[in-house]
Amino acid sequence: MKKGDNISARVIISGGGTGGHVYPAIAIARELKKAYPALEILFVGANGRMEMEKVPEAGFSIEGIPVMGFHRSFSIRNLQFFTKLFKSMVKAGKIVRSFRPDVVVGVGGYASGPVGLAALRSNVPLVLQEQNSHAGITNRFLARKARKVCVAYGGMEKYFPSDKIVLTGNPVRKDLQNADKKKGDAYSYFGLNGNKKVLLVLGGSGGAGIINKIMRQNLGRLGCAGIDILWQCGMNYYEDAFSDLQDSGASNIYLFDFIERMDLAYAAADLVVSRAGALTVSELQNAGKPSILVPSSNVAADHQKKNAMSMVRQNAALMVSDSEAEQKMVPQLLSLIKDDDKLEMLKNNAKAMSVSDSAEKITEIILSYIKR
Repeated sequence: MKKGDNISARVIISGGGTGGHVYPAIAIARELKKAYPALEILFVGANGRMEMEKVPEAGFSIEGIPVMGFHRSFSIRNLQFFTKLFKSMVKAGKIVRSFRPDVVVGVGGYASGPVGLAALRSNVPLVLQEQNSHAGITNRFLARKARKVCVAYGGMEKYFPSDKIVLTGNPVRKDLQNADKKKGDAYSYFGLNGNKKVLLVLGGSGGAGIINKIMRQNLGRLGCAGIDILWQCGMNYYEDAFSDLQDSGASNIYLFDFIERMDLAYAAADLVVSRAGALTVSELQNAGKPSILVPSSNVAADHQKKNAMSMVRQNAALMVSDSEAEQKMVPQLLSLIKDDDKLEMLKNNAKAMSVSDSAEKITEIILSYIKR
């Protein structure tokens, strides 16, 4: 097969739940369509999760299944888990039989399990993509029968069969590369005059409680810090943050529940403060941005700390723990954003860690299983 061929083939991409699963999946789909425009792609996601909105916005079709997560602590909602899982297995089987994919790609998240199992039962090649340094339960379970597992970190042999692992990095949006060349457009988009350093504060797709709390507690201090601040707080935190920001009178802080043009947000930023989700870490590397990472402690196996430490060990980022963030986050960011030499060092080291062709590598693996 040559790129651009009008091949008659179909691919299902399953999974989602968070931006860390959804956006890499969309990046893979775009690369597949770029290589083979006639390729048919169908997403399968969990009803009510963000993929049901973001995938159609990206121009792809999606089917929803009723699967939900299992709460590790006792919850009455767990009574629904097995009923919804059974219904999801039935529907996933129908989708696979009806769409007849040549390959199924699982990116982790709720929907990935039922669709991956349906693929294996129908003898359809299954390729997995694991974003984190700590593998998710679904991918670990499916990996035993999957053809290949695309990973972003080394040392994943403790989770997956070594002969199936391919180190590809995490696919990120292409528009994040060479972000600094868009500074002028970024200043115009956000209404900045460009004569101050810019701090970008991110909380992930759902918002980060501790980061938002610290921002709200320090609006007065940050309002007179001589910098501009782009603060993405998440939809659930927006109302309270907006009220506190209005009361503070700070005119240099720009609040968003969600930032659509993340390429321009990274382009404007001289420093980023963020959680340490796998996708965010990959984006910081590809955009070449200095960062202070505040890894969430409420994640499986403390994997965000492991993500953050992969950068800290390379002098590509600084890290503040959840427990110390209230005391250390603001003093550290105010000190770092004035230190041009350290910002430059972090920027260069972050860029050196980037893998710019992740989507292409994953696409080649997927296409290798399509019947000629």
